[in-house]
Amino acid sequence: MTAARRRVRAPKHPLEVPPQPAPPALRQSETTVPSRSARQPRVDRLTAPVEDYLKTIYEIERAGSAAATNDIAQRLEIAPASVSGMVRRLADDGLLAYEKYRGVRLTPTGRRAALRTIRRHRVIEAYLVHALGFAWDGVHEEAERLEHAASDVLIDRMAMAIGEPVTDPHGAPIPTREGTVDETPLRTLADAAVGERVRLVRVNDEDPGLLRYLSSLGLHPDVVVRVRGRAPYDGPITLDVAGKRRQVGAALAVGLQVEAVKT
Repeated sequence: MTAARRRVRAPKHPLEVPPQPAPPALRQSETTVPSRSARQPRVDRLTAPVEDYLKTIYEIERAGSAAATNDIAQRLEIAPASVSGMVRRLADDGLLAYEKYRGVRLTPTGRRAALRTIRRHRVIEAYLVHALGFAWDGVHEEAERLEHAASDVLIDRMAMAIGEPVTDPHGAPIPTREGTVDETPLRTLADAAVGERVRLVRVNDEDPGLLRYLSSLGLHPDVVVRVRGRAPYDGPITLDVAGKRRQVGAALAVGLQVEAVKT
């Protein structure tokens, strides 16, 4: 090749980057979209059904066992097949962890999300009773509807407005803003001995008729009662309540959580 035809390349710019080889093509299994386990959902952006699942699983776990599909289905009143699909999705999202042959438990992220929903529910119940004058038997369903829509800011303002209560009107502990909750195990009235004085701490909030019946007996959180007698064969338990003699069935006593009172 002659000098006339020879092409001379211009000198490189001092900052010129040498050409790099093209990266290999991604395999089908290699994708820039993160896996579902890596894309854990934000706990403040969960749907209402997901929040209901997590809250239900938390309550089942409080009894000391993993949450089985049938237990979840029974509490939510939906088909077990639907529960299985949702549980798989929540596990993929990092909210649940499987225990072989037993069921599922909340992961730390799932627990944080569950307690966030429970805090909203219980603060709303407390606000409706203390600020708006609702009866304690009329707030559970209202809180069920509102807990998925209220923001954390609103819930915090509601709690401040009523003096930062530590329990709801039924005695259930309210989780803190930081996601902690008092989970001290309690006895039931059915376990109290004859002659023992106990303080009623907590009752179930889901049955308005039961709450009205308890009110008629003078039984509500913080009331102190003395066990006066116990009929055999799961018969009624006799109590002294505010100077009056009352009786409750054994099945009802199992659902009333108490603590001992020092004499």
